[in-house]
Amino acid sequence: MTNIVITGCSTGIGLKTETYLRDKFVKVYPTARTSEDVAMLKSIGFENAMQLDVRNSKEISSVIAKVLKIDGKIDVWFNNAGYGQPGALEDITTEVLKEQFETNVFGLHECTRQIIPVMRVQGYGKIIQHSSVLGLISLFGRGAYNASKYAIEGLTDTLRLELKDTNIYPVLLNTEPISSHFRQTAIQKLQENVDTEHSVFSDKYRQSIEGTAKKVPFNEEAVSVAKIVHTIVLAKYPKPRYYITKATYLLGYMKRAVSTNFLDHILMKIG
Repeated sequence: MTNIVITGCSTGIGLKTETYLRDKFVKVYPTARTSEDVAMLKSIGFENAMQLDVRNSKEISSVIAKVLKIDGKIDVWFNNAGYGQPGALEDITTEVLKEQFETNVFGLHECTRQIIPVMRVQGYGKIIQHSSVLGLISLFGRGAYNASKYAIEGLTDTLRLELKDTNIYPVLLNTEPISSHFRQTAIQKLQENVDTEHSVFSDKYRQSIEGTAKKVPFNEEAVSVAKIVHTIVLAKYPKPRYYITKATYLLGYMKRAVSTNFLDHILMKIG
């Protein structure tokens, strides 16, 4: 049976993907950052759930060792864990930017770095990297998150070249907007880490906070991502990149097809 390790499974895309894959007879090892979330996963039938904070190298090593002890292999690793830190770049301290990168980039990189030797020994594997449409284009007030996703794009594009002569396939997912707790968490991070009241962008921040519950254009449910992950699991030769949601297709096309000034004009309307 094909198996997969997924990071960031407590809510949203991770939670939906693990349940979808289980129903498709894929053996899932879901992970979550806190013991409370691991207990929740076990309560819904995932006895293989394990605690994993991707910022903790020892926990990554422990999860890999436990899966190998049980199955002797790891077919697919899905780097899904991440969050969005909103705020204009002049309002984002360097420490807050580092925190964004610790999870979204450095945590992803450490997981990837540790799983590659395992896959080299077994002679195959797939590493799914959760990027975003914001790894292709940038939006106002999303600089920290944009930068983290652009970094994932660069790391994965390079990794694909470095693994060219192997049966190990790095795969990028460009998602969003997807129904999840992502936006609520982002607003929480905005309020925690940005002085919204005294910023020159205070009006924009207030509009963002007030508009959290509004319907997002082109939004899709998390199952859209789960289905693509299942496609990658089944594929003998997965594609290097999968677009998910109409917004990703549209904006990804515009990034290539129109001038920077025109695209900026459109993106300011979206942001």
